[in-house]
Amino acid sequence: MAIEFILGVVYVLTVFFLFKFIRSVIRGIWVVFFRPAKNLKKYGSWAVITGCTDGLGRAIVFELASKGLNIVLVGRDPEKLKAVSIEIGRRYKLIETKDVVIDFLKHSGAEISKFIEEGIEGLDIGILINVAGVNYPTARYFHEVDEDLMYSLLKVNIDSVTWMTKSVLPVMIRKRKGAIVNIGSGSSAIIPSSPLFTLYASTKCYMDQLSRSLHVEYKKYGTDVHVQVYNIGKLKFLLLF
Repeated sequence: MAIEFILGVVYVLTVFFLFKFIRSVIRGIWVVFFRPAKNLKKYGSWAVITGCTDGLGRAIVFELASKGLNIVLVGRDPEKLKAVSIEIGRRYKLIETKDVVIDFLKHSGAEISKFIEEGIEGLDIGILINVAGVNYPTARYFHEVDEDLMYSLLKVNIDSVTWMTKSVLPVMIRKRKGAIVNIGSGSSAIIPSSPLFTLYASTKCYMDQLSRSLHVEYKKYGTDVHVQVYNIGKLKFLLLF
């Protein structure tokens, strides 16, 4: 009798977890391939993007511009920012852009806030996407990470996201709507540890916890906060929305 009871419990648990797994798979397929994208302009007519002159950040800029959003471009190189602005204007005649020059390695948190607050004053900011980030050039043990690289990882991967978010949140709170997206990494969400990339993975864990906690804090203000795993987000960024 005891054996039959145990087998029954095992059977019920197996069915339960199998059902949850199948449900997750079906939901994932729906989200990635079939779910229509949200109307991003419902958050506001302007989006703020860091790390926007190259790679994933640049691709996101043009994707958002194609959806009708005006863009505040944040980066350290004025010439690159200008080039992206010109290209946006060439492709999308009705889209406005604004360049804000910030070097996350050199500027303090207070300076970042000052530049952003001045740059977005009077704009209907709806979305902030923190893309800027630094990684190891090659795998290395933690004790081999030199001072310059350590400083860069902490300043760009942690400080920039923290201060950018702090600067934009008040606008979203006043409007009672907004979306903040932080580009994370599989090193903080998928694999249990990241040996030889320890400090990089740790900065992304900070971003992950920051995003999750802010989501709980500010959902009552209509502000969505997400962390997007980069390796997956690269395939389909608008999956978030």
